[in-house]
Amino acid sequence: MPGVTREQIDRAKEVNILDYILRHEPDNVKRIGNTHYLKDHDSLRISNGLWKWESRGIGGKNVVDYLIKVRGYDFVNAVRHLAGEDYSLPPPSSPRRQSEPKAFRLPPRNNDNERVIAYLQERGIDKPLILDCIERGSVYESAQYHNCVFVGRDDAGKARYATMRGTFGDFRRDADGSDKRFGFILPPITGASETVAVFESPVDALSHQVLFPGFDGWRLSLGGTSLAALKNFMKRHGEVKNCIAYTDNDKAGEAAAVKIMSMEGITATRSLPSAGKDWNDALLSIRSKPSLIERLEAAKTTAAEQNSGIINQQRAALEWG
Repeated sequence: MPGVTREQIDRAKEVNILDYILRHEPDNVKRIGNTHYLKDHDSLRISNGLWKWESRGIGGKNVVDYLIKVRGYDFVNAVRHLAGEDYSLPPPSSPRRQSEPKAFRLPPRNNDNERVIAYLQERGIDKPLILDCIERGSVYESAQYHNCVFVGRDDAGKARYATMRGTFGDFRRDADGSDKRFGFILPPITGASETVAVFESPVDALSHQVLFPGFDGWRLSLGGTSLAALKNFMKRHGEVKNCIAYTDNDKAGEAAAVKIMSMEGITATRSLPSAGKDWNDALLSIRSKPSLIERLEAAKTTAAEQNSGIINQQRAALEWG
């Protein structure tokens, strides 16, 4: 369908309706027994993964239906919103969405970052890199749901964008009012570079840094496949002349890479992950296999144990004559 990919549609339909309501409308829900009701539509109930608006005689089994039938989204905007690729308000004709867009505000911080550190380590990211991002203020743990929050800032250091990933489950979403022109960034080792590496997600950018710690270039997360962050980055960094598209190994990633390579004023190439769909898949694949050094060390240990066993047998034979 024009405007969204099949992958985005499938991803959006996987979002659980109750999880969505509790995360995005926590003050608009009340629970009675095992059923949840909306405060602004008290005849709308949510139970067993389904929602039903009794007074209107409509209902559905996923959040896409809910956003379209209750909140006035059109299909494309509902899918983009849920897939975390883009966020735009429905057309002005929607009676429930004529208010001004919400101002950007970072989710409240948790007192510590323990769950975020554990989550990113499970994704194969080295702890020193995680702690460095936390210290720079580009990663932290949110207070209410303990999501992993990745922050994008402008040149003055002001937060302009935040995208959230659940430390459990598949929750992912940009914070309301986020400006996708300011993506999550990992700076080059030397602080300046003519090369920018582009990824679809912050976790992919972090994974690449673990895999290639000697790469001395910018790493930029687009927050999906929109090129808004890259175009804005190029305006702010005129010294950058080269771009490597590390987008996902799928149709959407390929389409984004083609657009990047057609941009004027920059020389661009594409690099695919060595395994899986994205660069975190590639990292986890490598993490799951013993390295050559580890195999050699294991072989040495085995050989030493075998030699020790042979020597002990020889000693025993001599002692017993």
